Amino acid sequence: MRRHIRNFCIIAHIDHGKSTLADRLLQATGTVSARDFHDLMLDTMDIERERGITIKSTAVTMKYTSNDGDEYELNLIDTPGHVDFAYEVSRALASCEGALLVIDAAQGVEAQTVANLYKAMDQNLTIIPVINKIDLLSANILETMGEIEGELGLNVDDSVCVSAKTGEGIEDLLEAIVEKIPPPDSRDDLPLRARIFDSIYDPYRGVIVYFRVEEGSIKKGESILMMAAEKEYKVEELGHFGIKREPCLELIAGEVGYVIAGIKAVEDVKSGDTVISAENPAGTPLEGYEEVKPVVFSSIYPVSSEDYEDLSAAMERLKLNDASLTYEKVSSPGLGFGFRCGFLGLLHLEVVQERLEREFDLSLVLTAPTVRYRITLTDGSIVSIDNPVNYPDPVKIQITEEPYIKASIIMPDRYIGPVTRLILDRRGDNYKNLYVGKKRVEITADLPLGEVVYDFYDKLKSVTQGYGSFDYEITDYRPGDLVKVDILVNHEKVEALSMLVHRDRARPWAVTACKNLKNEIPRQQFKIPIQGAIGGQIISRETITALRKDVTAKCYGGDITRKRKLLEKQKAGKKRMKMVGSVAIPQKAFLAVLRRED
Repeated sequence: MRRHIRNFCIIAHIDHGKSTLADRLLQATGTVSARDFHDLMLDTMDIERERGITIKSTAVTMKYTSNDGDEYELNLIDTPGHVDFAYEVSRALASCEGALLVIDAAQGVEAQTVANLYKAMDQNLTIIPVINKIDLLSANILETMGEIEGELGLNVDDSVCVSAKTGEGIEDLLEAIVEKIPPPDSRDDLPLRARIFDSIYDPYRGVIVYFRVEEGSIKKGESILMMAAEKEYKVEELGHFGIKREPCLELIAGEVGYVIAGIKAVEDVKSGDTVISAENPAGTPLEGYEEVKPVVFSSIYPVSSEDYEDLSAAMERLKLNDASLTYEKVSSPGLGFGFRCGFLGLLHLEVVQERLEREFDLSLVLTAPTVRYRITLTDGSIVSIDNPVNYPDPVKIQITEEPYIKASIIMPDRYIGPVTRLILDRRGDNYKNLYVGKKRVEITADLPLGEVVYDFYDKLKSVTQGYGSFDYEITDYRPGDLVKVDILVNHEKVEALSMLVHRDRARPWAVTACKNLKNEIPRQQFKIPIQGAIGGQIISRETITALRKDVTAKCYGGDITRKRKLLEKQKAGKKRMKMVGSVAIPQKAFLAVLRRED
């Protein structure tokens, strides 16, 4: 019965205990047996376990018998906490009626807590504050309750105190979910309309679609239609999400589940698309998700040009499972054919690279990440540039503008000094601070996105000893003095290492890039100059010294001219080798360019 269905997700700042709380809920409802249980049940990727972060939203259906004796179907979606995966959170929220907002009792409300709360409020979800980690000696429950009421504006009487580690308070939380989160407001008597929120590719069964039935019902054996692709399929299997897939004969309005329909064409399935019945089609599609806006751009090329087709197929399949990834085909004279990709941040870029290399066994080269700049030309036309290769001739440029963000940083007040210096170092503007607790302060500032995407988050964690939390939203474009810095290796321009930077940053960036490349490129039989240049002007240089073979070792005594003759012969050979020799640049050298030394 629909009144016994509860659809909810867990949202929180990173490291506040979402995945551990999901584990306890799975155990408390008997969804997973003691023999099959392991920590972080819903973090299924190796990268998630290694890094200790959630990357993908994961759905699971739990059965729970409440204190009044009724059995409920609880559909849980565990979401990521890092700002780079905020699009995963927004899609999960659209499939729910309620959200558990998890707050660490030791750390209190943090930046992503506030950002996720606003997303949930935009969807009109019922929010239950969950104060986690109450078993810690450093837990301050009263102060956290004050922040929930004062900063978040939520009713503290609705909050539930739990310890996801020990299981304390989990039973109270399950009762609160049943009592406070409303059942789905969906109708069975209308034609089928279901919204796709995710999908995966199975080599044997094709695309497995994850969806929520908004209206009507779907049965095994009936024909369905993907509205965007206008393709018809027959339902082979449908069911609920357990720890393993649990097939059933029918899903009704309000339920979350999966469907297998022999879909082999990956491009036929898009997140946000509407599934309808082929026999009794609904007239209009459901409202889709907001369009994803990538902020960091990088080109991905296969190391071997023979792997291009494999990379193309891998990108299609990864796009199924990562709706925030955008890409288009590009070609480069030096690197061949590849893809220009848009990411939501540098961590998102790293995760996509690792998934392509691990899951599809590919060797890749990535160009230096950049952001999208807006350039007004002298003829009045406006172009957007996210690839340094497309940077126009400086003579034709009238105004260059760079994207700015509004950054929000929450931390203990003892770190105000180091964080302020970091913000000023990254050309921060419109700086403000506000106390949100007795010893906690929120700093807001406008920052150029180009200064943030590389290592700002890492530096913030360093200067605040891990206690600083960071969230941002893109605001507008502002004029900036941009230049294109080229890197030359052995007097040849390496297109993949070109970078668009602010003029004040050009020389420090070029010096650091040349130093890092010197440490990563292997030595050859000849000297290798590494240079940074703006147009024809060289602004930095490092030289990799040559490997020298001792050609005079075989001379025992005799006239000095014998040794000199051998050395002159070696010198001529090296000169010839330098003219024809090519320098192979390893992939780690491309990544080394991104490291900056403040």
